[in-house]
Amino acid sequence: MTCTKMRCSEKIDHCTDSLTLSLAEKAAGYTAAGESVIRFGTGEPDFQTPKYICDGAKAAIDAGYTKYDAVAGVYALRQAICNKLKKENGLSYTPDEIIVGSGAKSSLSVTLQALLDPGDEVIMPRPYWVSYTEMVKLAGGRPVIVDTRPDNHFKMTAAELQTAVTSNSKVVMLNTPVNPTGQFYTQEELQALAAVIVKENLIVISDEIYEAFMYDGNHAVSIAALGDAIKAHTVVVNGFSKTFAMTGWRLGYAAAPQWIIDGMKKIQGHTISHPSTITQHAGVTALKEQGETIKPMIAMYDGRRRTMMKRLDAIPEFKYLYPAGTFYIFVDVRDILVDPDYGVKSAYDLSMQMLESKKVVTIPGEAFGVEGFLRFAYTVNEKVIEEGFDRIEAFLSEKKSYNNKEKTNQ
Repeated sequence: MTCTKMRCSEKIDHCTDSLTLSLAEKAAGYTAAGESVIRFGTGEPDFQTPKYICDGAKAAIDAGYTKYDAVAGVYALRQAICNKLKKENGLSYTPDEIIVGSGAKSSLSVTLQALLDPGDEVIMPRPYWVSYTEMVKLAGGRPVIVDTRPDNHFKMTAAELQTAVTSNSKVVMLNTPVNPTGQFYTQEELQALAAVIVKENLIVISDEIYEAFMYDGNHAVSIAALGDAIKAHTVVVNGFSKTFAMTGWRLGYAAAPQWIIDGMKKIQGHTISHPSTITQHAGVTALKEQGETIKPMIAMYDGRRRTMMKRLDAIPEFKYLYPAGTFYIFVDVRDILVDPDYGVKSAYDLSMQMLESKKVVTIPGEAFGVEGFLRFAYTVNEKVIEEGFDRIEAFLSEKKSYNNKEKTNQ
């Protein structure tokens, strides 16, 4: 007789694995076998963490900062985050309105756990980052997906948000600049969304992890900066992974009204306690001593962005949304899917075939709830981008030639 207690909880049955990570694992297998893999997949900067931050971590160890600290995070870091938010985002918070987490992902998850009761609805636009829906489900909530339009750059309008609101709506997930599309919400677009959020008494979780990655003279705007009314309804989430090339350090934070932070502290206090104190002191150094460190990295990403766009422009079957932010380009491959000469059934199928045949990693739109698109990350240098697109062009040529030959032989 099978014992039904010897199983994981039902919430695990309803949670799906991250497709981006599974593709990364497959690519890692090829690398381990000695093959050359081009990675346009997982959004991880290829830069090393700046030396001054590493030195800050070493200094923290030497100073003995290796003990437990406050659940909400090291006070000096929370104060440094307040200073950053004031200077760069026009936002006034106190250290009591900040909680430090193990990366922005952890901060998002803890926020949802603190806010959601079973059945509460969380509204988010499609396409969405792969973990949003699963975080909501694990926290007991129900994702409500708003279908956005490609001709509006996949951005959710105030009217679309209003239509999605029900009596069970509680939270709106907003990401700007947007992963996977590379777009960003303008101040006017955010003001329209804010009006609905305040009117309907919702809470918006504003994921701003890519705020530094803006191009062509544009600047990211935080929805919380649009007035006291919307600020009282906003949880701002950010982190150090992307901007400071600190992915493995696992350091993020949330800024919110104190009643939300107090709830998050209860969750965090019984789970992770707090991130590594050494990492947190490195975060203090990152913010206080950054100087002009970030600007050269953003300039290099801009160069990579332009190189990738040039190569995409040379492939007629590939169309894309102009990448105004992040380090991603969202590429429309629907022309390939409807062309019988290629014999490809889905973006996932195309992505997998390019990985298996040419060892090029891309992320299919299915991971983000959208079919017919691939996400390309330009987190590698121009030489690697050129090599990757040489392989992609060879793949498309070989694929079409092979299928045409098969038809001729039939």
